[in-house]
Amino acid sequence: MEGTTATTHRQPALDRVPAAALLIGAVCSIQMGAALAATLFDELGPAGTATVRLVLAALILLALWRPRLGAHAPADLRLAALFGLVLGAMNVCFYEAIDRIPLGVAVTLEFVGPLGVAVAGSRRKLDLAWVALAATGVALLGGGLGGASDGLGVAFALVAAGFWAAYILLNTRLGRTFPGGSGLALGMAVSALGALPFGIADAGGRLLEPHLLALGLCVAVLSSALPYSLELEALRRLPAGTFGVLMSLEPAVATIAGLIVLGQSLHAVDLIAITLVVTASIGATREVRRRPPALDA
Repeated sequence: MEGTTATTHRQPALDRVPAAALLIGAVCSIQMGAALAATLFDELGPAGTATVRLVLAALILLALWRPRLGAHAPADLRLAALFGLVLGAMNVCFYEAIDRIPLGVAVTLEFVGPLGVAVAGSRRKLDLAWVALAATGVALLGGGLGGASDGLGVAFALVAAGFWAAYILLNTRLGRTFPGGSGLALGMAVSALGALPFGIADAGGRLLEPHLLALGLCVAVLSSALPYSLELEALRRLPAGTFGVLMSLEPAVATIAGLIVLGQSLHAVDLIAITLVVTASIGATREVRRRPPALDA
């Protein structure tokens, strides 16, 4: 299935949308969802919030794509299951992190994952220059990690970074193996089942309260169903390393989401950092436009 052409698996409605635009949309959506999710921690806890998000996102994607287990080889189903486990672990660890340390610091630490993928997969000196520029901005947004006083929160963010790196690599294979979003739907179902015991332990019967489910549905759409679908389509056209560079927008958008949703203030150093990561992303996007699509190589 690795050699299947991109035309077979792409979504016609998104074919005309630049891959970089899909990623930017995904970044904005997922960070606004993360900020909204943080408002649920007092009621559901981080694991409970992650569980509501994953379960509702899985239901949405299963209804949308209606994947058939019998239509796929066992090896493909194992890939979807592994992707789902990584996805679930990444989300639970990240929510545990932002329950303990500031959102901007957590996203900065988690960005170690995609940045590592970008460095490892790059073969061009210019790519490494964009990564270095993005890394500088990430370090500034983290304030030298001076605000990360909770060691357990830092540990959760770094573990989430490792899962994020694995997610990028697995998502690339998933998009080339499954048609449409069927692989994503199957993986999301596995991630929801994996997170469910932790969510029940964290929130218990509050998981079923209607007003919390309504907010959880918004989080599920913003943080999972929409951005992962956009990322999956973008990864069909981009190498994993370039994806990692473009994701340098994450810390900047997280800062803005924190300002809008959580009332976090911006400082001069934050504005400088945002400028650096946006510049790196624009530079990486220009390089992507000069290259042939990954699946056509």
